[in-house]
Amino acid sequence: METEQELNSKILKVTMTIQENYPELSKYIAEMPVKISAIESPETNINNLRAYYNSLSSLVENYVREQGHVTNT
Repeated sequence: METEQELNSKILKVTMTIQENYPELSKYIAEMPVKISAIESPETNINNLRAYYNSLSSLVENYVREQGHVTNT
């Protein structure tokens, strides 16, 4: 199971890829908020981070597939 730190690192990497290579996708990042709470269990937060990472990755993968770009995410 991935740690919160590992997921945050992966999220940062995908976000940087979007900003550097596909800035036109940046507008969608704000539409995909991640829910992190001190009240919820650590497992819930990790699940939320994983879901957010998967959403970001899917956004890039779908865009790349549709546009025929190459990516390193």
